Amino acid sequence: MNILLLPPKTIENNQAIITDIMQCQHVKQVLKSNVGDVIKVGQLGGKIGTANVSQITDTNIVLNNVKLTQPPPSKLNLTVILALPRPKVLRRLIMDMTAMGVKHIILVNSYKTQKSYWQSPMLNRLDEFVLEGLQQGVDTIPPKIELKKRFKPFVEDDLAGLMKHSDNSSDVAGLVAHPYTNNSWYDFFNKAIKQDTGLPPVLWIGAEGGWIDYEVALLKQHGCLPVSLGQRILRTEAVVNNMVGFWGMV
Repeated sequence: MNILLLPPKTIENNQAIITDIMQCQHVKQVLKSNVGDVIKVGQLGGKIGTANVSQITDTNIVLNNVKLTQPPPSKLNLTVILALPRPKVLRRLIMDMTAMGVKHIILVNSYKTQKSYWQSPMLNRLDEFVLEGLQQGVDTIPPKIELKKRFKPFVEDDLAGLMKHSDNSSDVAGLVAHPYTNNSWYDFFNKAIKQDTGLPPVLWIGAEGGWIDYEVALLKQHGCLPVSLGQRILRTEAVVNNMVGFWGMV
């Protein structure tokens, strides 16, 4: 937690009261803050700044002299479309993509997505995971998150709009992480840098087991290019962190 995020309604007359248990514990036990110390804060959906710790009790922390002067970091020009993963890894994936600045996350059904995943209580905690990611990445603007349970209608009806509204000048509208292709992701990235075309605004990443041939073929029909990270088959978390990080370099 590298910044404490405060809901807008908690800030009044340059003062705020922290009542969230996790935030209070972080200030006390991790930051080891005392009365008079300055800590980094941000307004959820707003700016970043600092505040002074004026009171610490067992149940809350009072901040005064709240100054919010800096804008949050810019979002990546990227929509990640992720096949709904196992509930155990969903929290980490949402946190990581949020911390890295992904502006739009779409959780989609795939052939290898187990139906039980859509009933997971973890899906009701996405806002919680986003907040953790924002506080990790020192950001205040949450990504937009959508759930799409029908793969084919989503691709045919919605994908073109996602790829169209972008300043991307590449002739490739979207990328599909897929280990069974001869197209190298690293070659594609280096070519984009050399030609200064930017990276596509859409990235598809499968869950464990990846995409089936039908799904890849349908995405290719709609302007997406499969790319591979090499011969090794990686976990979803590794692919997300490997590939998304490149959008922050251009």
